[in-house]
Amino acid sequence: MKTISLNQVEKKKVNMEGAEKAWKQMPLSSADGVPMYSLRVFTVEPGGFTPYHQHPYEHMNYVIEGEGALVNEAGEENPVKAGDFALVNPNEKHQYRNKSADKPFVLICGVPKEFE
Repeated sequence: MKTISLNQVEKKKVNMEGAEKAWKQMPLSSADGVPMYSLRVFTVEPGGFTPYHQHPYEHMNYVIEGEGALVNEAGEENPVKAGDFALVNPNEKHQYRNKSADKPFVLICGVPKEFE
């Protein structure tokens, strides 16, 4: 069993091509012995975004703070805000964007532990 506060988890810059002003934390991961899924927390600063990309596994997301958009394969922006859930299926091209001028956009992202 493990409990940890998010403010105790190291925040690392997302160093992927196409990412801007995005940070990742790993509160529950394979290093903790998770059996199936890892939980990551992404913080996207105002004007920032995650890479526009795809991969062979799903994302299960929950927005915990702020407002943003989930961009789909057609380039359409689907608004998301604190309290919203989102599912990105395997191989769907996607991107998260912070739509606020002055507040962070923070979301939990569950993925299979092999892809943390």
